[in-house]
Amino acid sequence: MFSQEEPFPLKGIVSVLNTPFTKENTIDHAALKCNVEEALRARVAGILVPAMAAEVYRLSPSERLEMLSTVLETVGDKIPVIGGAGEQDLSKSKELLQAYMRIGCKNVLFQIPFIEEQQFRKHFMELAALDPEMIMLQDWDATGYGLSDALIVDLFDKVAAFQCLKIETVPAGPKYSRILELTHGKLNVSGGWAVTQMMEGLQRGVHAFMPTGMHFIYTAIYRMFTEGRTEEAEALFGKIIPVLAFSNQHLDISIHFFKRLLYRQGIYNTPIVRNPILPFDAIHKKLADKHIDTIIYLENQLKVQNGHNY
Repeated sequence: MFSQEEPFPLKGIVSVLNTPFTKENTIDHAALKCNVEEALRARVAGILVPAMAAEVYRLSPSERLEMLSTVLETVGDKIPVIGGAGEQDLSKSKELLQAYMRIGCKNVLFQIPFIEEQQFRKHFMELAALDPEMIMLQDWDATGYGLSDALIVDLFDKVAAFQCLKIETVPAGPKYSRILELTHGKLNVSGGWAVTQMMEGLQRGVHAFMPTGMHFIYTAIYRMFTEGRTEEAEALFGKIIPVLAFSNQHLDISIHFFKRLLYRQGIYNTPIVRNPILPFDAIHKKLADKHIDTIIYLENQLKVQNGHNY
């Protein structure tokens, strides 16, 4: 286990996987394995599954376990795998976390509903008492500032396993900087849904970013920036801004879009999503396909540059 004397070594792109479904609406584990292998070839720093991009609340507990098991088996000890243990009910959260740990998942994401601080703290501490090796906390607030800085720092000081924070607030930038400063850079900070602020996040010293899909593009941007090739990183990021503007309209649109991308790439066998979900109509599909053409072209270029034979 990494101590709080040093941040958890999660630096780079952490891929948040979509769930591939068969035509019979079951999880396509062969396709899931293909996506993981593609992410590994792109040299991602970690994998998060199942989380919101995986339609996690439309998966049964057994499906979540099976999905996580496939990813753990495929990844081995190459990179960290983080199991998304999001549940609204505390007792269900405990059952899920214990099941994850039984199949060998050492790193877990806590996605805890916030009603008020006392309730949130109780939920967090009871899960932490089950003793996972590494805890990542999701700070999610699509319309506001999310958890208080004081609460985050207090939990970090009290729980040694709490080593990573996934910030998804509006705006995210200043919070990245505050938390890094308040924890003296020892709490590993990641950006999630705010990947549209990736260049800002990199300048603020964020350790990792958690997007869905486009493995080779994201890892290239991160690598260019950290190698000091800032203008190249910004130029490549600029090419995907129209894609992000389209896909980040809503989480459901993002799920539709990235599954369609994975299907077009030949990684997933279907672009099937589970209901209830917002519709993805004919105009959505027409626009999506133009963006997907751009992504496939860019990623093929990057693969050639990096010596990948496809």
